[in-house]
Amino acid sequence: MSAEPSPQARRHNPWLVLAVLCASFFMTLLDTTIVTIAIPEMAEGLGASLDDILWFANAYMLVFAALLLLSGRLGDRFGAQRTFTAGLAVFTVASAVCGFVDTPGQMIAARAVQGLGAAVMMPQTLALISAVFPAERRGAAFGVWSAVAGLATVAGPTVGGALVSGLDWRWIFFINVPIGAAALVGALVVVPDVRTGQRTSLDLTGAVLSTAGLSLIVYGLIEGERYDWGTIESFLSIPLVLALGVAFLGLFALHQRARQDRRPLVPFELFRSRGFTVSATLGAMLLFGSIGVLLPLTLYLQSVLGLSAGEAGLALVPGPLVSLFVAPVAGNAVGRLGGRKLLVPGLLVFGAGIALTAVMAQADSSVWAIIPGQIVFGVGMGLVFAPTSTLAMQEIPPRLTGVASGMFTTFRQIGAVVGAAAVGALLQNRLAAEGVPEEVRQQAGRLTDAAYAEGLTDAVRYGLFLTVAVAVVAAAVALLLPPAPPRPEPETPVEPLAGADVARAAD
Repeated sequence: MSAEPSPQARRHNPWLVLAVLCASFFMTLLDTTIVTIAIPEMAEGLGASLDDILWFANAYMLVFAALLLLSGRLGDRFGAQRTFTAGLAVFTVASAVCGFVDTPGQMIAARAVQGLGAAVMMPQTLALISAVFPAERRGAAFGVWSAVAGLATVAGPTVGGALVSGLDWRWIFFINVPIGAAALVGALVVVPDVRTGQRTSLDLTGAVLSTAGLSLIVYGLIEGERYDWGTIESFLSIPLVLALGVAFLGLFALHQRARQDRRPLVPFELFRSRGFTVSATLGAMLLFGSIGVLLPLTLYLQSVLGLSAGEAGLALVPGPLVSLFVAPVAGNAVGRLGGRKLLVPGLLVFGAGIALTAVMAQADSSVWAIIPGQIVFGVGMGLVFAPTSTLAMQEIPPRLTGVASGMFTTFRQIGAVVGAAAVGALLQNRLAAEGVPEEVRQQAGRLTDAAYAEGLTDAVRYGLFLTVAVAVVAAAVALLLPPAPPRPEPETPVEPLAGADVARAAD
């Protein structure tokens, strides 16, 4: 990154540029979680099954995760402003289409295109912030950017619930259209056309291999229960699909190894840093846990406790809200305490909050029963999210900060999509094991028969306990973080030597 803004960037007000970038960034993160709160209404409106609903969320997150690395290269090649504007336009149009669809298949396709737009936009925001802000103001700008990420986490269930309850589920997508249109105008008027001058290759082969591998694994996880984890058709089976997914990712790794001298999508040099490797792994596990909590809790709140979408959204606010207050304290403490001392207990608190929520979630519970667990979960979230990002980047040389940031974001998004798919698969498996009939299971949250409420509650608890297990494993992984560097000893004043002492010292 350059120390000073480019000449093109100096002609633009950096705070106006940041406002446009943050509005767009907010929409992309909001759409990671906003769909979950509308599950029952969307299922009823589109005649969707539980399989379909899982794809509504995962089609977006899968494309988002798979194309992040490639889209970072697009910004290098075509210019960050042009690439950002193109991604924003695609995302806005796809959002409008999502609001008008009539079938589950149309919704899945539109959500995938939304994910494409989000993936193209996201890496450009960091590049543009670095280009328009001088070095001494970048910290404040990135702080605003991070705060917007936290706000989107809180707003997803809340805004989604309010829109579904007050208007209609389609408005969770329509709300993006005026925001996106305003941001498009802003992108064209106030965001500078910043160029790096690099004519880098795009590595389409690598993008195809990684996307195919992730897609096959997610497909196998989501559709496994539907096919009883066996044959899909002829020789094609769920185990074969999962194995092919792993094989494609292996080929992707070999392909990247062969391209290390030609600007690969994944520079292996990054993984020489133990701090980056462990922190990126933790980032994936944290998003696995966070997204993995949202789906079962939403089903529980609306399908078992009978809350409206708006009420369920409010019930999910305490965790992210608490984390917003804890995160700045944790961010300041990480330099003092180091990664291990902060993240290991933080991850255990994170898991303990989910476990407490799971224990208190009963078929006849009040919504207030899960609030203590959500608060504990939020404390853990605040203790680990910001420090993980800081630890990932602290050993990275300046020439690799851009690609390292993209890689870290990619790891997090992969964790989110795999977490949603894995928890969704477990929910389907446990609903079948609890004796909930197929036709009732495929109602995707519209379980109105009290006889099945206990079965759904037990399935939800299994999903939550899976995320607890991931949090405990993450705490063990955090032990691999390098120890905190020793703090310099305070200097002690030197007493002047008396004459005799000087003579002895000379001898």
